Amino acid sequence: MATSVTTPPSLSFFSSSVFFTSSQRQNLKPLVAFKPNSLKTPTARPLAISSELTTLPILSFTGEKIGETYLDVKAAPPETARAVVHRGIITDLQNKRRGTASTLTRAEVRGGGRKPYPQKKTGRARQGSTRTPLRPGGGVVFGPKPRDWSIKINKKEKRLAISTAVASAAVNTIVVEDFGDKFEKPKTKDFIEALKRWGIDPKQKSMFLVMELSENVVLSSRNIGTLKMLTPRTLNLFDILNADKLVLTQDAVDYLNGRYGVDFEAEDEEGDEEEAGGGEVELVEEVAADENPAPAE
Repeated sequence: MATSVTTPPSLSFFSSSVFFTSSQRQNLKPLVAFKPNSLKTPTARPLAISSELTTLPILSFTGEKIGETYLDVKAAPPETARAVVHRGIITDLQNKRRGTASTLTRAEVRGGGRKPYPQKKTGRARQGSTRTPLRPGGGVVFGPKPRDWSIKINKKEKRLAISTAVASAAVNTIVVEDFGDKFEKPKTKDFIEALKRWGIDPKQKSMFLVMELSENVVLSSRNIGTLKMLTPRTLNLFDILNADKLVLTQDAVDYLNGRYGVDFEAEDEEGDEEEAGGGEVELVEEVAADENPAPAE
């Protein structure tokens, strides 16, 4: 008994629907379900700036837990956080460059006006000056010249970079009570003992953010090479990223929540709108005064 073997249909020029009858065209099924991009439902990507709320313990000067507080600062979305912080740190580091490096070209080096030896009959390579860049004491080719290395960054972008770094370091952040009046005299040993009571290794890099610095605190902590004592005026992105531990006071936490929180930008925009509205009123009054001048007496 002969068996018939069915071969799978292959795609060729003759498989086009032109060569099928009307009944065969109705039974055809599309090989690929095609859907244009205009009909696809777009997926929303969360790129909005979020607020990171973190609970932090408050430690006394003796190292005991006396309460809790919260740190609520803005943070860039995960898709752009790395780029924002990178741009902020590159801006800070590059703006610190003084740009005073300078070298002398062969035209600026003193001497070299006389030809060192005759052009011919010496067997040596011809030389026109002893200040050529090929000789010691000569000029420098393509050497550095004084230049301005500073680059610009938007205020909101820099503020977002700092707040994102603070939010990412919240897991290594503690809050201590104000210790400005705890040191009766400058003594580094007392400050190191306080670090140990707070659970901070003196060999690890730590950054302190306080609102005011007393003289005894500055003198007691300046000999610790792994410690940075900052105020809101000196707060910068590099020290935040470089530190292993962040130590804040309660006033510093309130400052961060107010300066780098979500409500700061809203208050700033409201103030700008009020100023813009007041300017429009003044402009309307000036135009009205010009159209209706006061009668002369």
